[in-house]
Formats: sequence, structure tokens, C-alpha cells
Amino acid sequence: MTRGSQKYYLRPNGLLESRYAVPLLKKKQVVKINDAYFNSIEVIKKTKTSIVKKNLSVSEFIVESKNNENLQRLFDSLQMLSNNYSNNLFKKKNFLIFGILNITPDSFSDGGDYFNLEKSIKRAKKMVEEGADFIDIGGESTRPGAAQVDVNDEILRVMPVIQRISNSKIPISLDTRNSSTMEFGLSSGVSIINDVSGLKHDLKSVKVISKFKKPIIIMHMPGNPKNMMKKNKYRDVVLDVYDFLENRVKFCEEHGIKKSNIILDPGIGFGKDFEQNLSILKNLSIFHAIGCPIMIGISRKRFISNISKEEPPKKRLGGSISASLAALNQGVNIHRVHDVSDIVQSIKVFQQIIN
Repeated sequence: MTRGSQKYYLRPNGLLESRYAVPLLKKKQVVKINDAYFNSIEVIKKTKTSIVKKNLSVSEFIVESKNNENLQRLFDSLQMLSNNYSNNLFKKKNFLIFGILNITPDSFSDGGDYFNLEKSIKRAKKMVEEGADFIDIGGESTRPGAAQVDVNDEILRVMPVIQRISNSKIPISLDTRNSSTMEFGLSSGVSIINDVSGLKHDLKSVKVISKFKKPIIIMHMPGNPKNMMKKNKYRDVVLDVYDFLENRVKFCEEHGIKKSNIILDPGIGFGKDFEQNLSILKNLSIFHAIGCPIMIGISRKRFISNISKEEPPKKRLGGSISASLAALNQGVNIHRVHDVSDIVQSIKVFQQIIN
């Protein structure tokens, strides 16, 4: 929110174990976001010339925000996320898994693995057995440097798979930035659209989403897959990504899409270098103040090999699990992954231990 030439951001931090946090919740000494409890809030004030950060206890923040309408609104958005069961997608689950199914010959990790129809159907059913809540189907690689795929080719790749697994009552998310593909998919049983361009690539897309009234995942990416790594110039990557996502939410609402139908993805690896990715991952909780559920897609991403030196994507499982749990610790409970069974197991065990 702005106040003259100032803009404020809130980043919950100071994770607290639930056994200690629950008694403090009624006393307004902690804030709950999904299943995570925080006892501190970092207040960030940005002007044209400076960015000032101050960390306060929740109690101190409540006192300080009494005379600041913008801080109060941001805090209200945080508190709206205190119970993810209010979102129909969760159906009384405390986390969601989107299993990645790339119907492409050139995706960075599994390009060509499931290009065959029968292999893709088998893989979808296997991921559901392993605990995937949605199968995220994509017919266009969006890895760095990838060329744009003809829309007709994309449709021909994804539609046979969508039709087959939709008949099996498997919930589907469709990863596309093209309005025609969206319309075909939504007409054939797709539940969610996942647009890496944040509805910026195809101007007709927002009309399709508004028409079908289905959830949309808005991701941050500067430019397009072909040039995004040349456009990673930010004043502050975390705040710039926040501003982009916040503006896209407003755009969606202005075009008839309910905020309750919007999920946000900061776009790890899309137009961000190693340090920029780490900055976002360390500050994921800031995005909660926009007031929408957050999805994170870190599975097998290159930043993992920058740390571990395990170069092949399929050997990045350990790093994927580690980053997923770090995100979970910041209240992020929607995860887009390749290795469904391993991530589900790690989250269940992790949650049982800390709770």
C-alpha cells in the first residue's frame, strides 16, 4: 500500500513452534499463516531514494500500526490467511502438491520422458497414487532460452492427455500462457490455469479466466523464456517481484476475477540469478501480505546445483526437499514438484515433528 511516495511491506518472521505459539495467538503476540506461527514482523518502507527495514514483535507492530491505515490493511491480509481451509482448493488439507507432467521434447529436467501419450497417462496416475492433488500439464518448455511453441502444436500435445486423465477424474492444472489452449483445456475438465507470464503474454487470457471462473496461478517472469535471463535487473528483487504480483492481482480483479481464485508464484529461476533466487527464498513470507495463497516451484531448479555441484536436474532431489521444507517454514503450502512421493513424505514427517 502507498502513503504519498512511500510504500510499505510486511514480512512475518521469527518462526515459533505451535505448542508455544497457540496460547499466544489469542493474546495477539503471534500471527498465524496457514500452519506456521510467527512472533515478529519486519516492516519495510520504500521511498524513491531508500528502503528502510525494521523488525518488531507482533505486539509492538500492533501498537505501531494503530495510526497507519496502510500497515493495518497489510496486517488484515496476513490474518486472512490464518486458515487455508477457507480456500476451496485445499479441502481440509494443510498442503497441496502439483505434480509436474511435461508433454514436451525439451523441458530442462524431463524433456521427452512423457511425450508419448501412454507414458504420460501412466505417469499422471502414478503421481496421484503418490499424493499429488493436481497434475500440472504443460505443452511448452519455459526453461531459460526456450523458443516459443506454436499454439496449435501446444494444443495438440496437451489435449489428448487432458481428455484421458480428465475422464479418470484426476484434477488437472494446465500450464500455458496462451488463451486458446486455456479455453480448450477449461472446456475439457481443467480445474486451474497456471500462467508463467502472469496473464501478460496473451491479452485474451484474462477474458478466458473470467469467463470460466476457475483459479489462476499468476507467476512473475520478466520478459519471456527466450530473454528473461537478460532482464533480471531489479532495484530490490523481492520488493520488485512483490509489486509485480500485487499489480497483477489488481489487474485480475479489475477484469472480473475474484481474489479468492488467485494463487501467486514468485517464479524461482525465471529471470533471476543465483543470488536473486536465494533472496526470494529467504523472504517468501513477505508475499503473504498480498492476501493470496502462494505456490513455490523449486523442484530440480539450477540454483540447487549452484550450491551442491550436482549438475544433472534429476540428481537434485535432496536440494528440492530442503528448499520445499524451507518454504513450508514460511507458510508456503502449495508446491509444484517432479518427485511427488519424496516431497509428500518429507512434508508429512516434517510437519509431524514440528507440530
